[in-house]
Amino acid sequence: QVQLVESGGGLVQPGGSLRISCEASGRTLRGYATGWFRQAPGKEREFVAGYSRSGGYTYYGDSVKGRFTISRDVGQNTVYLQMNNLRPEDTAVYYCAAGSGIITSSIMNYQQYPYWGQGTQVTVSS
Repeated sequence: QVQLVESGGGLVQPGGSLRISCEASGRTLRGYATGWFRQAPGKEREFVAGYSRSGGYTYYGDSVKGRFTISRDVGQNTVYLQMNNLRPEDTAVYYCAAGSGIITSSIMNYQQYPYWGQGTQVTVSS
């Protein structure tokens, strides 16, 4: 079992930056694909960014490419999402997810992830 806890969400102005974190416990994230997803009210859960199981490859959703960066600290068993040039449409609850059996072609599919955090709210507004 993997437990995931997100932190770092909050209110930020358009054009601002925010870094959110996902700390894992129970198992090391080595060998686990990890992803960030987000969900706004009335919308489908959307893939934001993710790491392959090997940790050697990163992937991004089209709407955040060039603005968001996923990173991880293996020693701290923590994954981060650095969000720059934030827009009002980035407003959502952001979730961290992990799974050990997720192949590359399924990285962006939220239904493939068995482990989820509780989410952290990110609001972009002036």
